[in-house]
Amino acid sequence: MPDSPSFFADRPDDPPDALSVLLRAVRLRGGRVRRGSATVPVVLRVADRRVAHLAVSPGMAVHVGGTTVPLAPSDMALLPRGDEHVLSGPAGAEWVTGEFTADHVVADAVLAVLPPVIHCAGAAPDAQWLRTSLELLLRETDSPSPGSDVMAARILDLLFIHALRRWAAEAEAAPGWLTAAMDPRLGPVLTAVHDHPEHPWSIDELARVAALSRSALAARFTRLLGVPPAAYVTAQRLDRAAELLRDTDSPVGEIGAAVGYASEAGFSRAFHRRFGAPPLRWRGTVG
Repeated sequence: MPDSPSFFADRPDDPPDALSVLLRAVRLRGGRVRRGSATVPVVLRVADRRVAHLAVSPGMAVHVGGTTVPLAPSDMALLPRGDEHVLSGPAGAEWVTGEFTADHVVADAVLAVLPPVIHCAGAAPDAQWLRTSLELLLRETDSPSPGSDVMAARILDLLFIHALRRWAAEAEAAPGWLTAAMDPRLGPVLTAVHDHPEHPWSIDELARVAALSRSALAARFTRLLGVPPAAYVTAQRLDRAAELLRDTDSPVGEIGAAVGYASEAGFSRAFHRRFGAPPLRWRGTVG
């Protein structure tokens, strides 16, 4: 009997990485994609929408918060926070704009560490992903065929992730979950805590996951997340409990146990401190 095949990327027992968990938590998805062109100079004002603009022709720019970001052909400007901005260009300008949807309650807080605009240069030697993505988007918008809307939306998903990686590699980031999720030492820690919020995590265990000393882990946590490890674990348990309260009909005691609380009373007190209301009353406000 032949051996079963194996695959170099097939790791079914590994939990998803922290960034993947984060993107699922904010429910970020690519949405509508539109091809733009103009016979007169472009001045397009955009507000309260997370978008990516990809320049097809030269001379375009994004203006946000007093900053101007020039866009060469194949460049992308990602507006991850939804800041109000203006897209400008000369007569004959051509571009592609893609919109993103997200759970605003979660996304607004998590993505707040990002700058108003992330610029990715299509001419960069390592930006083949951007040039190829633009070619595919142009193909799907110019000659749509069955499945084009979904295809274009998935390309936007990839563009967002690539832009986050570029930002993390090049910028000094503000403290926050997103920053820590992309850190090679803290990412596995966040993944472990998220995957098992009910576990009674100790600082020693978390330090072993990060391959750091206790003091180094505490310092790195505070610098990248703005809170010490124990506070993060508690917050993650209660945030997970809020998701379960919102998305399921499970009793409060079961939800408390699922996130690591030995008693319903202790869970209710902790939940009240974080969300300003006990679990049952909070569930009634979001149901």
